Amino acid sequence: MRILRVYERYFGRLVYSVFAFILFAVLSLFVFFDMLNELENVNAQYTSLVALFHVLLQAPTRVYEVLPIAVLISAIYVFSQLASQSEYTIFRVAGLNTRQALFSLFKLAVPLALVTFLFGEFIGPRAEQYAQKVKLEAIGATVSSGFRSGVWVKDRDKDAAGEGEITRFVNVAGLRPDQTITGITMYEFDPQYRLRVIRVAQEGRYQGGQSWELQNVSETRFVELAPPAPPAQPAAAAPARDALAPDFRAEQVKFPRVAMHSELTPQILSVLLVTPERMSTLDLFRYIRHLRDNKQDTQRYEIAFWKKVIYPLTLFVMVALALPFAYLHARAGAVGVKVFGGIMLGLSFHLSNTLFSHVGLLHTWPPIISALVPGTLYLMVALLALRWVDRH
Repeated sequence: MRILRVYERYFGRLVYSVFAFILFAVLSLFVFFDMLNELENVNAQYTSLVALFHVLLQAPTRVYEVLPIAVLISAIYVFSQLASQSEYTIFRVAGLNTRQALFSLFKLAVPLALVTFLFGEFIGPRAEQYAQKVKLEAIGATVSSGFRSGVWVKDRDKDAAGEGEITRFVNVAGLRPDQTITGITMYEFDPQYRLRVIRVAQEGRYQGGQSWELQNVSETRFVELAPPAPPAQPAAAAPARDALAPDFRAEQVKFPRVAMHSELTPQILSVLLVTPERMSTLDLFRYIRHLRDNKQDTQRYEIAFWKKVIYPLTLFVMVALALPFAYLHARAGAVGVKVFGGIMLGLSFHLSNTLFSHVGLLHTWPPIISALVPGTLYLMVALLALRWVDRH
């Protein structure tokens, strides 16, 4: 037990110090490339200083994304150094076995997993939203989806009598930094899914409590006409219906302001600002529940949700992948070659994690399976490698 405590303190000090340097180096590289990408959008309003501020606000999200890779590279470097100087061999001779070393690494990975959780749940999503708002305020534009018509959202509400349920299909052209929505078009259907109202508004402001105030509203209402009384005919003859006779009459009215109750909130519409992969699990859970209530597809957001839940646990997979490098002596290869192999291993994990998300979405796999497969595969590789080096 004493040798185990000495090993944990010594190795923890080495890993944490190297990890800080590797994380700074990898993060600086990502920030540099993000800044190069933002320079394409620089103009008189969106200056290079604002672009740099925008990129720095996205840095917490980058920290969340590269943490597992930085942990893997740091652990591989430290283990390679220990192996080249035969220090790890001394620990093994003193009684440290592979299982004890692995569990000690898991203990060292717990604080890093908590840091990953904090950046993924609190720091990253909020900084990402603020970064997008800074950019939008600088260029004086609104944000919308990739469709030319804007984003489409399904909404539900009670009818005027409070008895039946109406369904709305809402099109929002843009969302301003102050969360005011613009270019609103609504198609409102009754419980029988018959079109009743087409509502167009210039903009809408959230009043709280699922209440919106729409401004400069134009409504086209479809009023059902009473069927004409059939003419008197003999009992044997059935009344013939005129196919050209209208069943509805269109009425158009305009209002300067209209108060509207809706399940939509700025938190739901904030999906326009942040991609699912960069949202917090709480925001993803709320949006998934909204989509389910409106009988819409939730698979993409469920995959992102489970990836966010599982992602901090990938730190344990990374340290397990690094441990076999402690058993490779200097004659098996230089330290630089091993570190390069660790970089390639970390990048392959990052790419496979993204790949399986798309594959699971295409093949409609259960979301939790799509999120679990990459980590499970790499954990199996790590355990097989540990078994092999332990025997040899």
